[in-house]
Amino acid sequence: MWILFAFGSAFFSGLTAILAKCGIQKTDSTAATAVRTIIVLIFSWIMVFIVGSQDTITNLSVKTWIFLILSGLSTGASWLCYFRALQIGNVNKVVPIDKSSTILTMLLAFVFFHEGFTWLSGTAVILIAVGTMLMIEKRDVAAEEHISGKGWLVYAVLSAVFASLTSILGKIGIENVESNLGTAIRTAVVLIMAWIIVFVTGKSDKLHKIPKRELLFICLSGIATGGAWLCYYRALQDGPASVVVPIDKLSILVTIAFSYIVFKEKLSKKSGPGLLLIVLGTFLMIVPTLSA
Repeated sequence: MWILFAFGSAFFSGLTAILAKCGIQKTDSTAATAVRTIIVLIFSWIMVFIVGSQDTITNLSVKTWIFLILSGLSTGASWLCYFRALQIGNVNKVVPIDKSSTILTMLLAFVFFHEGFTWLSGTAVILIAVGTMLMIEKRDVAAEEHISGKGWLVYAVLSAVFASLTSILGKIGIENVESNLGTAIRTAVVLIMAWIIVFVTGKSDKLHKIPKRELLFICLSGIATGGAWLCYYRALQDGPASVVVPIDKLSILVTIAFSYIVFKEKLSKKSGPGLLLIVLGTFLMIVPTLSA
């Protein structure tokens, strides 16, 4: 069952990037992140009350609280970097870099959870790494820098690093807590962090200038994120992080398909094979579990 939740997470995650990109055409990405987190928080707490896990919050240990908070802070940092990168960069370039967090997550899962790292998973890492490099070829990066500056690449890389930390910290934090409750707590941390940054950076006045159409897309991206999170952490609770995370990264297929439909972004001659290598590497991580 956890595999189905993992694929559900991939689908909703793929939609999130497209909906968010539509919502930050003219809207500041930090302000948009703060607004959409409200939607995710509402969504996640509704699920907590549906499953009836709200009463167990008093039973959480200090260790669980610490790791849930740290995971929330890491998630907030990843979000802020990711949506800033999406705002100033090309979706087809930003998303592959963000998804490369799979590699670091697998290595950290091996170190902290002693999850198996075989020749098959090693091959998968290589394929994903090579595929990512092909999708962000130098020519494309240079073109993006000419248009929007170098910032998008830095933000995309930071997003991947924080996303990896989020998975590991989240895995530790939800060992003894109902997955929906864990997601809700983490979301509350992200919300606080996002709004503090909005006011500290003096961007609160931009909240009143968000176009209604973009506000709609921001809210829809929040709903998609809520669905992705609930599926992801439910899968992560029952399944190995080294497999759940790669499945979740298949969201790149959804994102690229919709980026072509919505933004007319096309894959280059190198990025096409790169995408194929990423998908192949991901399936190499999944095959042992499916055949078990």
